[in-house]
Amino acid sequence: MKNMTDLLIESIISKNNPTVVGLDPRIEYLPDTIKKSVTDKKSAAQAITEFNCRIVDAVKDIVPAVKIQSAFYEMFSHYGIVAMEETAEYCKKCGLIVMADVKRNDIGSTAEAYASAYFDGGLYDYITVNPYPGYDGIKPFTDRCEKDGKGIFVLARMSNPSAAQIQNLTVSDGKPIYIRVGELIEEWGKTAVGKYGYSSVGAVVGATNPQEAAALRERFKTVFFLVPGYGAQGGKGKDAAASFDKNGSGAIVNNSRGIIAAYKTDKYAGMTYYDAAREAAAAMKQDLSCALGK
Repeated sequence: MKNMTDLLIESIISKNNPTVVGLDPRIEYLPDTIKKSVTDKKSAAQAITEFNCRIVDAVKDIVPAVKIQSAFYEMFSHYGIVAMEETAEYCKKCGLIVMADVKRNDIGSTAEAYASAYFDGGLYDYITVNPYPGYDGIKPFTDRCEKDGKGIFVLARMSNPSAAQIQNLTVSDGKPIYIRVGELIEEWGKTAVGKYGYSSVGAVVGATNPQEAAALRERFKTVFFLVPGYGAQGGKGKDAAASFDKNGSGAIVNNSRGIIAAYKTDKYAGMTYYDAAREAAAAMKQDLSCALGK
């Protein structure tokens, strides 16, 4: 069974682009031509699927991966879950690595059920996981990384401003919690390191906190980073660059609104939403390339 992060790195290399597109559509992001069909939760979910698939068609040759935030689908009840799965299936058919941003966790049989929910069936390659329950809650997910070639990203230093209220608190040895969580992530993934030196047990590290990201990158050589916060949250390529190693590897950067809703901005005014998404994805690729010195 091949290490999932090896597969991700190879896809990044093949497209020379460490970008993951966040398929997190709100109804207000949909163009009028699609939005006019929305009358209830079922039609909303169908419209979102259509919107997503056109975005994917536009960017699939540029980006290696997509990230699907489950909240934007769960809000439409079981119809939204169908839309999420249909979107994931379409992305897989297009050769993309699919991440489910679900931030799930619990202990024992509940954690095992969450792992089965997202890893059975083969639609999702990675999921995001909350570390708060500790190893009891993490083990069902790391087991799937080792046995089934899946991957996880564990929340470490998030991109939202109030994350510091908890993640920057210091523990008894004086380390901030995000560093201690990084140590645990490294420990949890030590047996799942692939040929490129990175584990399939990765960390979520926000682009909006480049100093903290640099501290994590310096300490944890085998932990691959999923980097949110680029674009609408204020992060730029130079900020995201702190999460990469000296060879320009070790991380993938997410952009959601900045790509899927790019057509609503002045820069891409007058373009179709999918053409604007392609242009925005290409611009992000160039920004990251310049920031990483490639």
